[in-house]
Amino acid sequence: MLNIDLINTYYGQIHALKDLSLHIEKEEIVALIGSNGAGKSTLLNTVSGVTPPRTGSIRFNKTEISRRSPEKIVAQGIVHVPEGRQLFGPLTVFENLELGAFLRFSRESRKDIEKDLRYVMELFPILKERREQKAGTLSGGEQQMLSIGRAIMGRPQLMLLDEPSLGLAPLVVIEIFNVIRKLQEDRTTILLVEQNARAALRIADRAYVLETGRITMEGNAKVLIEDEGVKKAYLGNDYREKRRRL
Repeated sequence: MLNIDLINTYYGQIHALKDLSLHIEKEEIVALIGSNGAGKSTLLNTVSGVTPPRTGSIRFNKTEISRRSPEKIVAQGIVHVPEGRQLFGPLTVFENLELGAFLRFSRESRKDIEKDLRYVMELFPILKERREQKAGTLSGGEQQMLSIGRAIMGRPQLMLLDEPSLGLAPLVVIEIFNVIRKLQEDRTTILLVEQNARAALRIADRAYVLETGRITMEGNAKVLIEDEGVKKAYLGNDYREKRRRL
């Protein structure tokens, strides 16, 4: 579905992504893990057209998209849920969800869009309760649910998720990851950037490890979660505590 081949992305003179290649198959969850500053968010911004690559190729469903604008990339079926959510705070929950379907209004029936609204409300019942509440007054967890719900309203084939668990309470994180699984079951393909490497690897089919703009490791997520190098670098205090006890 998505094939990235030897892309190089820059911020001014800073070389952020270096000859990076990866691929995602239809209906996979692919996790991208790495330390802060490794280039994970940059990769999502590059795919979604926010920060185009200087060189290299990005093909989505066999179509080159590396030089297309973000709105054209959205129209092709890629939707980006950015870190920080970037909701329209003064607008209501319902209005934010409708804006997620903005490109669909000219080509689809209102009935189809309302069907997806009901789907989002089923995934996140709290949004139904809050539908007339301004997005800026929601809790952090509710805002993250709304951000994902707004992306769903675009009816994406590929969803780019950037740190969906960041700053959320553990019970909310569980709910968010359950929804990610449900989206995959409903045939949405997902590229997941997540600082919580353990949670990401548990939910993913495959994963890539990114270090200073380069892919240094890739493979089956269940294999990578048992890799000693990945454990030591990315699986946190649980692993270090276990090593001290041995």
